[in-house]
Amino acid sequence: MFRGLIPAAFVLLFVAIAPQLCQAQVAETTPAAPPAKVSELLRLMNDPELRQWLEKRQAAEQPAAATATATLIETGEARTRARYQALRAAIPNVTVQLTDATRRVREQARENGFAPAFVMLTALICVGLVGEWFFKKAVLKARFQNPLVAHTIGGFGPWITFTLVSSAIFLAIDWPPLLHVVVLFYLLAFIAARLVFAFCKLSRDAGALSPFSYRRACLFIAVLAIAGATTSLTEPLSIDRDVGTVISHGFSILLLLIALEAVWRRPGHATAARQLALMNTLYSVYAICLWLLWVANFLGLFWLGVYAVILPGLLSAVGRTAEAFAKGRWPGDNKNSARMVLAVRGARAIVIAAAVAWITVIWHYDPNILARENPAIDAAVRGALKSVVILILADLCWQLSKAFIDERLSVADHDASSLSAEAARAGRLRTLLPIFRNALAAIVIAAAVLTVLSEMGVQIGPLIAGAGIFGVAIGFGSQTLVKDIVSGIFYLMDDAFRVGEYIQSGSYKGTVESFSLRSVRLRHHRGPVFTVPFGELGAVQNMSRDWAIDKFLLRVPFNTDVAKAKKIAKQIGEQLKEDPEIGPQILETLKMKGVEQIGDFGIELSFAFTVLPGRQTYIRRQAYTMIRDAFMENGIEFAQPTVQVGGEEKSDVAAAALTMHKKRTAEQMPQSPAPPT
Repeated sequence: MFRGLIPAAFVLLFVAIAPQLCQAQVAETTPAAPPAKVSELLRLMNDPELRQWLEKRQAAEQPAAATATATLIETGEARTRARYQALRAAIPNVTVQLTDATRRVREQARENGFAPAFVMLTALICVGLVGEWFFKKAVLKARFQNPLVAHTIGGFGPWITFTLVSSAIFLAIDWPPLLHVVVLFYLLAFIAARLVFAFCKLSRDAGALSPFSYRRACLFIAVLAIAGATTSLTEPLSIDRDVGTVISHGFSILLLLIALEAVWRRPGHATAARQLALMNTLYSVYAICLWLLWVANFLGLFWLGVYAVILPGLLSAVGRTAEAFAKGRWPGDNKNSARMVLAVRGARAIVIAAAVAWITVIWHYDPNILARENPAIDAAVRGALKSVVILILADLCWQLSKAFIDERLSVADHDASSLSAEAARAGRLRTLLPIFRNALAAIVIAAAVLTVLSEMGVQIGPLIAGAGIFGVAIGFGSQTLVKDIVSGIFYLMDDAFRVGEYIQSGSYKGTVESFSLRSVRLRHHRGPVFTVPFGELGAVQNMSRDWAIDKFLLRVPFNTDVAKAKKIAKQIGEQLKEDPEIGPQILETLKMKGVEQIGDFGIELSFAFTVLPGRQTYIRRQAYTMIRDAFMENGIEFAQPTVQVGGEEKSDVAAAALTMHKKRTAEQMPQSPAPPT
């Protein structure tokens, strides 16, 4: 062997120094004789024995290169076969190593004066249950008005008490090393299982879980907790790794059987027995496939499959539980209130974020991830997981903002119907909040999309620059659109009009119903709808702000007692002010201003009153009716056009007037053309 290694070393040395030798030869101007070592190396390279050794070495390296370039399927099959053989060989050692580990824990506990691990764990649990009993006894004396709060305290309060009492006793004792780790792991498993039981009980009380699902979930969690504690103890107790894997597989088979029993025993409709049997078969096959993925150590695919089945139902149960809790905590809130949205969607977002975080951890530590071979796929998957969290946060922010804005809009609608000083503020909110909501939606969507693209590896810098250039191009190419948008912004900043107000601009008038980014929607009082761009509004006449003065004229005969008419108008004004329906709408009651002018048939009296905007027409009609009745009761008549015909003493004047009238009429009549000759 050494005879073969020495020539190989010389060959490697030659490969290493050959470039330097060539450079040296080029640099030298005069050729030099080769050194003796180089001559010896060249002689060895021509040796037949060395050539034969190099050929064998090359032939041995070819299978290794072929193995390195094997497909991923072959690699996975070889890994699975080796794992199966190792587990099959470890099955006979399970009983032996468990017995040995139990003996060592018992001997160490006996040497330090402790009882066996099972007795110590039972004692800790009993002490915690005693503290829990005292807590329940104290809570039963308290009365809670909210039943869900009572259920929550009754479910989580005992768990917190048990955890504190048992943890305090555990930390106060100086345990032997092996007994310490055994009691610690099983105590943590018991505490974790109790916590999940409390959540399941809360979901059952809220109606999110049926009694059947609650019982099966508790059984599954209990077995899972024991399995987790037992398999976690294999390394601290120096149990062989393959033996620990066999133990975990045994527990997994038990969990699979519990899941299959839950699938086939779940309640269903009697009329759909065949469909139910088909669904149960599909669920069973799916569960077995998931178990095979877990056994083959494809943890990423296993958890994705678990989430595909469990996550929709879990999100529904969590949402219903959170909604029931929120309704119990805030009974007056509706389903779309901000607090209800925060409770329901926040709980669902926490569940999804926890699922994504766990998938990320599994993806990082899973040795069988096929995407590891391709960095682009691995980066895309990691970006997709981050994008899920980003979309959840964006959806939560948007739903909270939308619920808050809708809640404020409902309050504004209620305030706008009143006649208080809050009506103006409510109208402004009803005008601005929808526009702000649309702008916020655009901002959230744009930010979420850009962030997701960035996490997926897309360079968003050029996109942002291109969007800016595109926006400038639109601005120059659509001057009318920009004019409408800018005009609308300044109209809203100046508070020129609000939703629900009656405005007039040129030939357009009506009640403001809604806004868009570039136009306002007006409803005419006769029904037609005008959609007017902001750029075409111009000067706006707002008829719904603060107050409105209404004036009208009434014509009475020349011989009317003006003072009496004024007194009657004052009495009518007091009656209008005292009316429970009309009075709150009047700011200054009806008054007669005096004689406005003297006409051909009588004198014109001026009346005026000040009311809230939009109510002047209704109040004027009421005033007309009351004035007519009051004038008739007091002998005051309204002036009417009359023609006075004189006697014989004025016959000459009448004849002259008639002659002038005939002459004027003849002059105004067109002359007919002369007939042709």
